[in-house]
Amino acid sequence: MDSAREAGRADVAVRDMTHDDIDVVVAMENASYTVPWSEATFRGLLRRRDADMIVLHSGTEIVGYAAFWAVLDQGELGNVAIAARWRGRGLGAQLVAEIIRRAARRGVRDVFLEVRPLNSSARRLYERFGFVLVGKRRNYYQEPTEDALVMRRSIDPQSRNRTES
Repeated sequence: MDSAREAGRADVAVRDMTHDDIDVVVAMENASYTVPWSEATFRGLLRRRDADMIVLHSGTEIVGYAAFWAVLDQGELGNVAIAARWRGRGLGAQLVAEIIRRAARRGVRDVFLEVRPLNSSARRLYERFGFVLVGKRRNYYQEPTEDALVMRRSIDPQSRNRTES
């Protein structure tokens, strides 16, 4: 790993998202996605007991976030974003690793996600964490209209107390 990535990871930490973070998270969402989630979506997810909403921060600055929810033993990794000036430092991996740890603690056996076929950097990140292609959703994305690749990562029940990577 190069020193820029190591430096980027050294001064950041993960914590639970709060309602006070919503304005910054929504701004980051708007800058990251062509059809962003609304403020109401984030507030609704924060109220759900089956959801984990996390932020990555450096001091008081939020530099990224991730959304996850579970239904019984299946989970969905929703949106993951890193602020533009913090990208390229391996920080998305910290968010994905934390979501996998939390999913395991919830008793989730499989985590699913959707990703744009042309988002090769996200696909490589997810593949590093053991996500595999399991299907497609036709015309899932808008602006531009595009299919989604559906990926899944299974969580070994024996590893629930260990750190996943």
